[in-house]
Amino acid sequence: MGDGVPDVAELQRRLGRFAAARGWGQYHLPKNLVAALSVEASELLEIFQWLTPEQAAAVMSDPERAPRVEDEVADVLAYLLQFCSALGVDPLAALAAKIERNELRFPVGGTPPLDA
Repeated sequence: MGDGVPDVAELQRRLGRFAAARGWGQYHLPKNLVAALSVEASELLEIFQWLTPEQAAAVMSDPERAPRVEDEVADVLAYLLQFCSALGVDPLAALAAKIERNELRFPVGGTPPLDA
């Protein structure tokens, strides 16, 4: 990307190098990574657990909660990208394909889905 932000593939490579340098590859199996992803998603949820809708909408202006949200988002994304690397899934291609399927399943003006 031209704005100094690394692309997904570079982030995956950095995460791989980080784990390899510490000998963590033996633990970065799909089952372990998806479990860690679930834990981190739960930690993100925990920040919002008892907030009112108004507090949740304003969470990024809370100087104590905003950095926690960003850290947990980073953790969720890191484990998701490592999981995708372990299984050979292109996360952007998977998302694009899912959006296309949802556009066909749920046309504009249709009934809102219970699950997408």
